[in-house]
Amino acid sequence: MPHIVPPHRREQVAHDASAVSELLEVLWGRGQEAAPTGPLSPSQVRALFAIEQYEGANLRTLGDALGSLPSSVSRLCDRLEAVGLVDRQPSPVSRREVELRLTRRGHAALAEFRDFRAREVKAVLGRMAPAELAALAEGLTAFRRAAAAAVAGVPGAVPTTAESGRAADSA
Repeated sequence: MPHIVPPHRREQVAHDASAVSELLEVLWGRGQEAAPTGPLSPSQVRALFAIEQYEGANLRTLGDALGSLPSSVSRLCDRLEAVGLVDRQPSPVSRREVELRLTRRGHAALAEFRDFRAREVKAVLGRMAPAELAALAEGLTAFRRAAAAAVAGVPGAVPTTAESGRAADSA
């Protein structure tokens, strides 16, 4: 039988989840600094995740996904292209637009970043008792389902990729 959580407890759980998110940002920030492509800012990592999710999208779509202004997105892509992570190609549909794609190096950087994150989390999970780990796994599954539904309902949000087990970066 599922436990019923009173509203005031939900508020505490929300604060606890936010605190965990902050700790994850600290752990994951180390991965951004250690990237072989050089340090990546949280905005750059978010952009890479979004470009991966919307492969071939234009700057406007990326801007909508990131909630950023077109001029900011263009400069961000300039930096990502300069370090070889993103490639801009003319759109076959419109001469005034470009398509954004991750380069092989961009895909590799994201894979390394995800591997680093997984190692950091695994180290923390190793400090937990088996019963705590089982409860966390159950809770995370439910949270992921609810978050994916919430993100799917937000225009311009970068959705999670349920099939691959990856979520968009929240930094």
